[in-house]
Amino acid sequence: MNGRNIVASAYIEVNEKSLKAINPATGLELDGDFFKASKSVVDDALTSAAIAFKSYRILSKDLKANFLNTIADEITNIGEELVNRASVESGLPLGRLQGELARTTGQLRLFANMVAEGSWVDAIIDTAEAERKPFPKPDIRRMLIPIGPVVVFGASNFPLAFSVAGGDTASALASGCPVVVKVHPAHYGTSALVGGAVMKAVEKTGMPKGVFSLLYDDGYTIGASLVQHFLTKAVAFTGSFKGGMALIDLAKQREQPIPVFAEMGSINPVVFLPKAIEQQAEELAKKYAASITLGAGQFCTKPGLMLAVQSPALEKFKDLLKEIISEIPSATMLTEGIANHYRKLSSELINEDGVALLAVSKVKNSELQSQSEARIAQVSAVDFITNPKLREEIFGPYSLLVVANDMSELEAAVSVLEGQLTITLMAEKDELNDYQSLLNELIDKTGRIILNGVPTGVEVCAAMQHGGPFPATSDGRFTSVGSAAIYRFVRPLAYQDWSQELLPDELKDGNPLRIFRTVDQKLTTEHE
Repeated sequence: MNGRNIVASAYIEVNEKSLKAINPATGLELDGDFFKASKSVVDDALTSAAIAFKSYRILSKDLKANFLNTIADEITNIGEELVNRASVESGLPLGRLQGELARTTGQLRLFANMVAEGSWVDAIIDTAEAERKPFPKPDIRRMLIPIGPVVVFGASNFPLAFSVAGGDTASALASGCPVVVKVHPAHYGTSALVGGAVMKAVEKTGMPKGVFSLLYDDGYTIGASLVQHFLTKAVAFTGSFKGGMALIDLAKQREQPIPVFAEMGSINPVVFLPKAIEQQAEELAKKYAASITLGAGQFCTKPGLMLAVQSPALEKFKDLLKEIISEIPSATMLTEGIANHYRKLSSELINEDGVALLAVSKVKNSELQSQSEARIAQVSAVDFITNPKLREEIFGPYSLLVVANDMSELEAAVSVLEGQLTITLMAEKDELNDYQSLLNELIDKTGRIILNGVPTGVEVCAAMQHGGPFPATSDGRFTSVGSAAIYRFVRPLAYQDWSQELLPDELKDGNPLRIFRTVDQKLTTEHE
């Protein structure tokens, strides 16, 4: 398997460093050479993307929809080979990756259907009033238009659904923006296979050269060049807070700053109300042991924090959680580096004042450095409130239980939390009304609030919000999952006093999906 940088539908081999993929479960190199991109390749990719944008942005919605569906078809055609390669590169089980493959193609088809239907552009028509006094009213028509080339950074923990043809790429292409993908070093071979599938779709559907490019790197140089290139108009990133902020800082240094839509992680607090823990201690211990350790804890929605009030029922919960966690085998993490980082950070937090180790996995699958055992720690609410370090995300199967003496202490602990992707409330129906102020506090701090569930598992749909107040994401007004993700890569444009034949189809009087503003200023949807 050879991985060359894909630019303008040509494979460009850079005679620099040859990169190799590693199997984290064995520590051994995998087949295939992947060639590190250079700054000149970055320039070629973005120049090609800018040229492609001129024609791609005005293609009919049906052609764009067909392109997205064809990408999904081509990925499906290599499904078995793809999930096998992804498994050996990531350490993730085949069953998980088969589900992720379905999510990846499902996202592409979701956006294809959205583009074909057409109403997402929010076309609004404000008709003229020539007789209005003291001045005539002009004819103004507004819609959303694409912004230009988008740089997408592949994510480590989702080699398919958040990477080369994942939700960021799918939503950017759906909006009318070309995409340049920077491959994640954890899955070179997987990325090469998906990139090849996308390029087949480009060729089959006659898309403009440069609408998609794929670049390899093993460090930060190429990523920095992509963000700071003058032709880049937006960046999409899923990863750590440190990584996201580095990209944001790079974007700010540009002569023309651009938006960086960074999903930077979250500790996803779970609040156990007293009656819930009293009546569901055993069920909750099982449910949260599974959620914390799912995928070796490498989900951005992993419950990394639990909060509860001290009680006999909580002691029962803790005993059961300790028993279950001790029997969960160690798991292979995505890379040896990620596993080492997990052990380092979790050990540091467990050694903080007032923190005690509550539970740890005692079954080891392997002695390899890529293995990680689950760790659950506990701390008092008072110590949690006074130590900001305890509120940092640990990527891996770690969670911290905060124990309060009463509800006022628990609410004080909640008050020091920062923005989150998710917050979960475990409650009996009859006790929700007793804690309205707590509920309001939780709502202010999250993009998705869950009742009596687990945060792991993100449904791809129109209503999904996968984004929250800073520092969970760089801009909590947007989502990186679901059909609303398209709105990151567009801007509004108003046409004033243009004749019908010069207007985009979406703004012409015959468009049945437009919003029509009548003379008396009432909004109505016109169906013709």
